[in-house]
Amino acid sequence: MEAFGLTTEMVVVLILLGVTVFLFVSEIVRVDVAAILIMVTLGVLSAVPGLQGLADPRHLFDGFASNAVISIIAVMIIGAGLDRTGVLSHVARWIMRVGGATETRIMLLISSIVGVISSFMQNVGAAALFLPVVSRISVRTGLPMSRLLMPMGFCAILGGTMTMVGSSPLILLNDLILTINGTLPAEQQMETFGLFDVTPVGAALVVTGLVYFTVLGRFLLPARQDAGGAEGLSVEEYINATYGIVGTIHEVPLPENHDLGGQTVDEIQRSNHLQIIAVQQGGTVIMAPPRDMVIEAPGAFAIIADAATLKQFTTKYGLAALDGLDRFSDALEPGKAGIAEVVIPPGSGMIGETGRSSWLRKVYGLAPLAIYRGGETLSSDQEDIGEIPYLAGDTLVCHTPWDALVRLEKNRDFVVVTSDFPHEELVPQKVGWALFFFAIALGLVLFSDLRLSICLLVGATGMIVSRVLTIDDAYSAVSWSTVFLLASLIPLGVAVQSTGTAEWIAQQVLKLLGDAPIWVSQAAIAGLATVFTLLMSNVGATVLLVPLAVNIAIGLGADPALFAITVALATSNSFLIPTHQVNALIMGPGGYSVTDFSKVGGVMTLLFLIVLVIAV
Repeated sequence: MEAFGLTTEMVVVLILLGVTVFLFVSEIVRVDVAAILIMVTLGVLSAVPGLQGLADPRHLFDGFASNAVISIIAVMIIGAGLDRTGVLSHVARWIMRVGGATETRIMLLISSIVGVISSFMQNVGAAALFLPVVSRISVRTGLPMSRLLMPMGFCAILGGTMTMVGSSPLILLNDLILTINGTLPAEQQMETFGLFDVTPVGAALVVTGLVYFTVLGRFLLPARQDAGGAEGLSVEEYINATYGIVGTIHEVPLPENHDLGGQTVDEIQRSNHLQIIAVQQGGTVIMAPPRDMVIEAPGAFAIIADAATLKQFTTKYGLAALDGLDRFSDALEPGKAGIAEVVIPPGSGMIGETGRSSWLRKVYGLAPLAIYRGGETLSSDQEDIGEIPYLAGDTLVCHTPWDALVRLEKNRDFVVVTSDFPHEELVPQKVGWALFFFAIALGLVLFSDLRLSICLLVGATGMIVSRVLTIDDAYSAVSWSTVFLLASLIPLGVAVQSTGTAEWIAQQVLKLLGDAPIWVSQAAIAGLATVFTLLMSNVGATVLLVPLAVNIAIGLGADPALFAITVALATSNSFLIPTHQVNALIMGPGGYSVTDFSKVGGVMTLLFLIVLVIAV
């Protein structure tokens, strides 16, 4: 091997690199497990005589305390805090108000806002937040989800290139630069990047994505009406198929001085065989209004009833139901309320009680739609279920706010069967604290000399101290698989650089490139990073390729920092196949195939590379 300029340590590192890529591509074990195996192997091999230079066992686990890992943990917690207060949901609802029913307009609104949000939180979190919003828009406008989800997902990935905290590779980059600087002479050492140093490049990429989908999206995006569908719609279908009841919500405005004013909720329900699940009066929405509540006019009802019952009710009182939800669109969105199944267990204190005697609405926040008993459904559109005594084993089908259901899970008189609902209670009253600590963290990043991890931890700790999140919520918000993947790969990246392996590979690449212009070498590095990130994680690709890119740049006499940032940005070029977390998230709901990603993502991949090289 000496003939090729390779030392024993370099050969071992190359073998470990090959094993790492193989494990990541084959997925014999999870990628985080693969990274841990490689880290442990490095530590064991460094005890073998002649291989002591592979890794220093005393610093093998330093990655877990690295600036990059702590920063990623803090970003995840801050994002969870903003989500818990409903800040991001308000943004989502604004899109629905101003987007209308025009495909291009809605696509641009959703995609651009998700792109901006993902520049400050994990892109998969931003995409997950807007997934139910796109689902609702699809149902209300008739636009196929497959026409909206892919632009949103791609722009979420592109948005992660707009700041140095927008994606894991960019958070990691400055740490890699500092590590590599330790092996370079003073005149070749690189400056680290500031928070918005990459914003011009990232903005150019996001704009490219928006223009691409605006101009070519109508021709390339699939139009599948039967794609995954909305979560709320599937629940309706399930309730209808299981219990034979219709779960559609109708909004009925109540004019001023109407005859229904002065009647109670109970009187209106009993005389018309329907369920009022919410009432709007004086600008306030009351969920699961108690049966003795007196209705005031003007106002509005949110009613669950079948088409015939609704028509009979509106005709009888001279009212008109809206086509969709207006005043109740916020309170009744799928993330806040829905239909649930609750069972009365043996020994429950509810046995023998009725809906009226137990004040089911006022005490528990449940608006009952039906009682399922012994294979028979007793529904409110057929009889007065509020007077039926409960038996052990009864299933109550109710409309309820999710926060009420969270509280009910702790009540031994009920067994909550429904599991696919948000178990976290929103804390909109904490929105001021959430925004305050987010602004503090951002201000420290911009205007102080503190390390990025400390700045972001100030914001994350503030979310916990101000009780926007509990400490358990904060732990749950962290993707620990990402943390272990990143921390475990850092020692391999150090070994690639410190053993001279990166320099050797760079020399071989330079021989292949010959006298090609610098921009050709930069494009080749970007293309290599794109291939690596499709085959393995973007974090893994960054750790392995940044040392290589730096050594190639030094060999060419180019700026090594620009080659390093090219790698960190190119690892977001993940559109060809659904290996990226965001693409995997939208594949099912959008009804996409791998061919769809290859067709739409192929053009996006080429545009990304061209714009990236030019912009950098």
